[in-house]
Amino acid sequence: MNKLVPLLFISLLMSACATHKSPTGRSQMLLFDKNKMSQMGEQSFAAMKKSEKISQDKQKTAYVNCVANRITAVLPDQTQQWEVVLFDSKQVNAFALPGGYIGVYTGLLEVAADQDQLATVVGHEVAHVLARHGNEQVSRSQMTNTGIQLADVALGAGGVANKDLYMAGLGLGAQVGILLPFGRDQESEADELGLELMAKAGFNPAMSVTLWQNMAKAGGEQGPELFSTHPSHSTRIADLQALQDKVSPLYLAAKKQSLTQCK
Repeated sequence: MNKLVPLLFISLLMSACATHKSPTGRSQMLLFDKNKMSQMGEQSFAAMKKSEKISQDKQKTAYVNCVANRITAVLPDQTQQWEVVLFDSKQVNAFALPGGYIGVYTGLLEVAADQDQLATVVGHEVAHVLARHGNEQVSRSQMTNTGIQLADVALGAGGVANKDLYMAGLGLGAQVGILLPFGRDQESEADELGLELMAKAGFNPAMSVTLWQNMAKAGGEQGPELFSTHPSHSTRIADLQALQDKVSPLYLAAKKQSLTQCK
């Protein structure tokens, strides 16, 4: 008990001193620095590459890299190098991790029918990283029961088994069997920021609505696991449509540039 009191005090102090603003102005509690988050992302991605089958289809891999590279080319930080991997799986899924890592599953290519629809998903996932949602999740988890284990990992004291916890905190819960999904505020924020990213990269933001309609058809009432914590289909489509006037000028400006077509 004597040991717990100072730990609780430190946790409360950290919580009070770590409030930040997201790109849309939402308050966030972020307890980890950029280097620590990049380390978590690197280790998680390395684990994914060992546990998941990597696609050997050169054409599909080049296509996914083309879309991802155009998205990352419009990010504010151009010093960050990004690694993109296409995983051979029927999962309708994708993810992005701190430190510059993007994973796409071949199953997504069956639902995202063209470059604009694929860019909708990639932009959304990269937006999670841009808005530091992984940091927010792991920080929030540290202040709960699972946070003790996550804190151990962050301090370099955790064992191999704890990797599953922070992978889940980075949005990889479906892969590791631990549910720490992004919240609806984070998902909606990623929708908005992702739409801006794809428009700046010269992808048609209007196709985001089509992508979500395809997702609804592919996954039924609940949709595929990629957007399991999102608002309802009708709410999302309405929100995306409402954002079109805001992002259309970005798309029109980008179209004036010489852009590589991804196919």
